[in-house]
Amino acid sequence: MTDAAAQAPQAIAAVLADVDGTLVTNAKVLTPRAIEAVAKLHQRGTLFAITSGRPPRGMRMLVDPLGLRGPIAAFNGGIMVRPDMAIIHEQAIPAHVAPAVIDAIRAHGLYAWIYREATWYVTDPQAPHIERESRTVQFGPTVVPSYDGLLDRLVKIVGVSDDYDLAARCEAALRAEFGAHVSAARSQPYYVDVTHPLANKGVVVERLAHHYKLPLEQIVTLGDQPSDVLMFQQSGMSVAMGNASADVRHAATFVTASNEEEGFARAVEEFILPRAAAVPRSLG
Repeated sequence: MTDAAAQAPQAIAAVLADVDGTLVTNAKVLTPRAIEAVAKLHQRGTLFAITSGRPPRGMRMLVDPLGLRGPIAAFNGGIMVRPDMAIIHEQAIPAHVAPAVIDAIRAHGLYAWIYREATWYVTDPQAPHIERESRTVQFGPTVVPSYDGLLDRLVKIVGVSDDYDLAARCEAALRAEFGAHVSAARSQPYYVDVTHPLANKGVVVERLAHHYKLPLEQIVTLGDQPSDVLMFQQSGMSVAMGNASADVRHAATFVTASNEEEGFARAVEEFILPRAAAVPRSLG
């Protein structure tokens, strides 16, 4: 727990949670206790929303178990959808930047995947993590010989490597080379997510606050990866998972148990429900 814990808000009107490594287990399962924790938030009248680097289709399976009613932020905020998957907002990577980003990812020795609104494209179906990602998001990629002709409406580009240090160096290099033209952050140790500069989880917090007409101070965020730190910085209170790195844990107000040890549910029960407040029914 950091010194910021002493400044935690007395009332929490909305909760925004990352998905992988936070809300679900490593096997990508929602535990009964996690589902019950969200149900208790709904019962209290507290808003609950999710954000992830996943595409919208990869979050659809969470809608019914969690009783989601408001905006869902896919692609780290690159696309905002309603629970029925209708698009509210889309923020594409500048077309003139996309080819150079892909070249830079490959130059660092990472595989490059690209995403449009509802489609995931790869050039090598044997690349690392494709099989696991297909199970996670419950749909597979479209295999193409090249990305020519597909770069004008990209919502996310992903660099993939099981060399975690290499992925970290690539993340830093993309930020240095492309500056304000993109947002680059690791959503997992092996994924470097590249999105529009205004498509990041910090902006997701701001959009959620605007949508529900809430002060940022009344929103709490939960996450485990470097890409989650931006939303920590924008919210009134934040909770890092026990499986997060030391840097991510240090950036949060509180630290809970790991995602394998019911960390999400425990955070809701211990840190959030005691401060949870109902919002006007018209906003929920």
